[in-house]
Amino acid sequence: MHNTKKRVLVAMSGGVDSSVALIKILEMGHEAIGVTLKLWENRDKKTNKVIDSDCNSLDAVNGAKMVCDRLGIHHYTLNFIDLFKNKVVENFSNEYFSGRTPNPCIRCNSLVKWDALIDQLDVFDADMIATGHYARIIKDKNEFKLCKGLDHIKDQSYMLWQIKKEHLSKTILPLGDLTKKEVRDIALEYKLINAERSESMDLCFVVDDDYREFLSEFAPEKIQNVSNGNIINEEGETIGKHNGYINYTIGQRRGLGLSFPEPRYVKKIIPNENKIIVSKKDKLLSTSCKISKINWMSKIELPLQCKVRIRYNSKGADADIYKKNDLFYCDFKEPQLAVTPGQSMVFYNGESIIGGGIIEE
Repeated sequence: MHNTKKRVLVAMSGGVDSSVALIKILEMGHEAIGVTLKLWENRDKKTNKVIDSDCNSLDAVNGAKMVCDRLGIHHYTLNFIDLFKNKVVENFSNEYFSGRTPNPCIRCNSLVKWDALIDQLDVFDADMIATGHYARIIKDKNEFKLCKGLDHIKDQSYMLWQIKKEHLSKTILPLGDLTKKEVRDIALEYKLINAERSESMDLCFVVDDDYREFLSEFAPEKIQNVSNGNIINEEGETIGKHNGYINYTIGQRRGLGLSFPEPRYVKKIIPNENKIIVSKKDKLLSTSCKISKINWMSKIELPLQCKVRIRYNSKGADADIYKKNDLFYCDFKEPQLAVTPGQSMVFYNGESIIGGGIIEE
């Protein structure tokens, strides 16, 4: 697909995946420039010192720099803290206070990493960008399609549904055909310092995965209004107390402090009434939902029969997507458990992504 020599901006997080992506770009015969995006700084309240977080730590930047030095490549760190705050963190905060469960990494990929890096192509006089995501871009006739990574355990295509379709032709995903083990083997073969570095699973801007602590610092005026409230059943009877609705997500069972012979799960969060509705598991099943902010990745005709994934690690469910009164809806062939407002739904045709959107009520 990319046979002529290109100048490629490689997004470097300091981890093993992006480092091997850089190696693969060089092996393809392209010229590479390493770019690390500085997205956030967490500071210790007492000392005001920067706390290292996986995606943005000094350690990560230095790791990326050292890999580039080893391979004789220029490395640049670009400051995108303001963009990240405006596009990702503000939305994350607003969604939680609206009783929804956001997916900030997806917004970060499309609105920060891709858009910002594509904008940098002119600055660096470069042709393409590359990242270490486990997904593939396949050219089919004159259309570029975003497809699942060959390693289905590591496949990250779900996380990329919001990328603009026109950016695919300027993107290389060198790890799409590799397994995680093959990537680690390449890193060991090149004796990279981060070959054995563990995966980061936490959000880069939330220290120790403590959302409440983060939100209380980021939006202190909003957190003041989040108080203890009632847990109610579907009949509207109060059966317990919650310690702030932002601490709960749809489908949650633990930490409710309820004792019933059959477990109860969070079914709905009502922020303006400061209530949480709980139900038995079978009442968490949904046959349909509304979808907003749709991004189509290929030409479609509605109604559309496809497989949909309603969370990152879901196997996929058969569904129909259709439009009614300018709104999009999804009907599931089999009822789905804990369909969560704020999360992403991604539509697949076999290996390729047709589009995606945000789950509403």
